[in-house]
Amino acid sequence: MKIAQAAGAAGVSVQTVEYYIMLGLVEPILQPPGRRRHFDLRLVRRIRLIHELNDSGYTLREIRQTWLHKR
Repeated sequence: MKIAQAAGAAGVSVQTVEYYIMLGLVEPILQPPGRRRHFDLRLVRRIRLIHELNDSGYTLREIRQTWLHKR
């Protein structure tokens, strides 16, 4: 799905998804031609989880550090 569809499914704005991408919290799948970004259900769930964790008091930095240590 496209970014607007993924944002809607996750309950966030397109700008929020763009910000998560910029911070390295979400990595969309790049598909030719034109290397368009594609989001699957796994990424939608991840976006929703990041948003929920952030709403519950975790900073985006804490969320990112936690995921980087788990990789």
